[in-house]
Amino acid sequence: MSSRRTVWSLSILVLFLAFTSCLPAKAQDQDAPVKRGRKYKAPPATSHIEVTVFKKFNGKPIMNAAVVFNPSMDGKDEGNLEVKTDPDGKATIDVIPTGSTVRVQVIAPGFATFAEEYQVDDPTKEISIAMVRPKEQISSYVNNDGKDATRKPGVQEPIRPTTPATKPAPSTPPATSQQPTTPNSTPQQ
Repeated sequence: MSSRRTVWSLSILVLFLAFTSCLPAKAQDQDAPVKRGRKYKAPPATSHIEVTVFKKFNGKPIMNAAVVFNPSMDGKDEGNLEVKTDPDGKATIDVIPTGSTVRVQVIAPGFATFAEEYQVDDPTKEISIAMVRPKEQISSYVNNDGKDATRKPGVQEPIRPTTPATKPAPSTPPATSQQPTTPNSTPQQ
């Protein structure tokens, strides 16, 4: 009885091996790409951008300056991203598409806002930005190119004329109280 079982088991094993060897090669190939419902579109290549922000008058880095990146590709706006600078004055970003135009805007308290557009063609780009103090507004009536601002940075209170704390006395002299004088008394002063 046991020899029949072993023969039967061996015949099933032989049939199984024969069946698996007859399967098409695609079903056995593990490295073949899997067909999906949608076509996969790879994301665009991105560039590594490093912006260094420093004071123009002494070259020291500016910490916590807001660096705003606004990329556009083929005339289409890609949104904007804001990064704060570290203690070394550096802001780094890795998600700007290569081949795009990016507007870099830097906002730091006590300094004039900086904005300029850059073409990102390489996988890495380093940008150095020297921040300056605010200048006066340019007027068509006054030649004030290059003058420093007269107002201090920060919240400005409007200039109000000073008014006296008390009203002036009326023009009539105040009445004085007179004491009756006696021949032996001296008037008090």
